[in-house]
Amino acid sequence: MLKNNRSYIFFVAMVASLGGLLFGYDTAVIAGAEQSIQLYLVEGQGLSSLVHGLTVSSALFGCIIGAILSGMIANKIGRRNTLIIAAVLFFLSALGSAYPELIFFTAGEPSVALLVTFNIYRILGGIGVGIASAIAPVYISEMSPQNVRGKMVVLYNMAVVFGQTVVYIVNWRIAMGRPLEWINETGWRYMFASELIPAALFFFLLLFIPETPRYLALKNDYDKAYNILEKLNGSKQTASETLQNIKISLNTKTEKVGLFYYGKLVLIVGVTIAALGQFIGINIILYYAPRIFESLGAGRSASMLQTIFVGAIGVIVSLIAVRVVERQGRKFLLLLGSAGCAICLSAVSILFFAGIQGISTLLFILGFVALFQLTWGPVAWVVISEIFPTKIRGQGVAIAVTMVWGANLVASSTFPPLNEAFGPGAFLIYGLVSAFAFFFVWKFVPETKNRSLEEIEEIWIGEQKVKKLG
Repeated sequence: MLKNNRSYIFFVAMVASLGGLLFGYDTAVIAGAEQSIQLYLVEGQGLSSLVHGLTVSSALFGCIIGAILSGMIANKIGRRNTLIIAAVLFFLSALGSAYPELIFFTAGEPSVALLVTFNIYRILGGIGVGIASAIAPVYISEMSPQNVRGKMVVLYNMAVVFGQTVVYIVNWRIAMGRPLEWINETGWRYMFASELIPAALFFFLLLFIPETPRYLALKNDYDKAYNILEKLNGSKQTASETLQNIKISLNTKTEKVGLFYYGKLVLIVGVTIAALGQFIGINIILYYAPRIFESLGAGRSASMLQTIFVGAIGVIVSLIAVRVVERQGRKFLLLLGSAGCAICLSAVSILFFAGIQGISTLLFILGFVALFQLTWGPVAWVVISEIFPTKIRGQGVAIAVTMVWGANLVASSTFPPLNEAFGPGAFLIYGLVSAFAFFFVWKFVPETKNRSLEEIEEIWIGEQKVKKLG
């Protein structure tokens, strides 16, 4: 492949990956602002910690909506145009979250109506996240030739973790050296407003990348599809062959089957893996890291600095995971992650109840983050994408991804009351979930390493045959 074609593929993948960066940025920006939001919009109204948890997690309602609608929108108006909608939603959410008083309210006069308005803006951003999390990888995979597709999709996954790290650094810089009163009155607005820059950049750059050849072929625009394929592959022959294969794929009609055609177990495995990936508790760290570190004795600015370590570890370990996932296998890594996370989370609780705080507790939290990002973080998504047989993959993945966001919502919104009741001792609950995950993976999840999608499908066909014979 020609060097300029590689550069072009890398460019379009980088632009689409900005959707992943904004995914990470939008979901993690709340970590630095959530305590200020609690003081300004929640406690001022005499509302409960559960309301605060729902406010912190409100974007996840939008994520669920965006994930459900993404496929329909993308098939209707195209992959690129769908990402443009996501970029607009990111921008509007950043502006409205930073200044929810815009148009209808007066700054400094909190009310329940203002709290609702703030949550609406956060939900808009969540819809953008849900759309980007589903469509950006699709865009990249449809634009990338087979020999570089894996690397380009990994670029998107890296962008998500990188976005989380960037926003931790931004939040820390905003809070650094500032009095707590300024952070609670003004600083939190800067944190949300900082997302305006990457959102605007995402929108601008999307104007310079094309629609995917597969979508163009789906709309019978074969000339444009061919031109893009030629630019991507650097060969007229390869472009023609690829376009012909796309036509055959689109024209091939397969037998329609029900969701339970291959039995219930495959759906149970896919959905449970999706849920456990959230209930193990990684997003508790991502969303509430400063609060958690403060409860362990760190100051406000120092606690935000420590969240940067959380993000940096995620980036470094994700690089390692790219190689390890094919070498060690999915099941082994999930088992390793479950056991390691259970130990680290339980240790945090035990140290808290024993009255031991400080560096030892921080190390166990960072160890948990490293183990999760090495194992469950990337591997759960790999399993979800390959575990379902071809004829039900679209339905199965859609249900699993919706479960991801639903479980994320439940886990993150229930943490404030749990933390209020038990402090860091609440991590014992997530440790028990990790222990359950170990036994579930060991008993029900097959190893898919070095197996084709058709060979994985045969596992479930075999399960059905055994069940019928039994």
